[in-house]
Amino acid sequence: MNEEMKIELRKAEMGDMPDVIEIIKETGFFRPVEVEVAAEVFTDTSGNQECGSYLSYVAEMDGRVAGWICFGPTPCTMGTFDVYWIVVNPRDQRHRIGARLLGFAENEILRRDGRMVVIETSGQEKYGSTQRFYEKNGYRLDAVVDDFYSVGDSKMIYTKHLVLPVT
Repeated sequence: MNEEMKIELRKAEMGDMPDVIEIIKETGFFRPVEVEVAAEVFTDTSGNQECGSYLSYVAEMDGRVAGWICFGPTPCTMGTFDVYWIVVNPRDQRHRIGARLLGFAENEILRRDGRMVVIETSGQEKYGSTQRFYEKNGYRLDAVVDDFYSVGDSKMIYTKHLVLPVT
């Protein structure tokens, strides 16, 4: 990573929404309805106050939004958290922003007495880099639900048990 690149993680604010939505679109991974859902979630979770069970943070690099993560406690569980969204601008992915966001979320989850993280993603071939990213960051594929999102598009469920503070 270029040492001159300063990456700051901070609470998401409403003013970040256009950048986050543009990043989501630029990845080429999400259908229009998914972009709409992301906008709704972002609206519900951004700002200075925590909204319900969602936590929303952005990564800033060189003064611009380069990534977003949204996570929160899984309803009806004790210590399980879901990562609902994690996206990084495609041109910034080589700077390990995704790993920084994920590690930050894991530390926040531990701080909130969390013990396990669950992340779901598509089984489509184009999501191979996403699947490898989760595995590289210590997540284990625990379940595959065939034809979940559509015929031929499985839901892949990754988990990670947290025991020590993440560095």
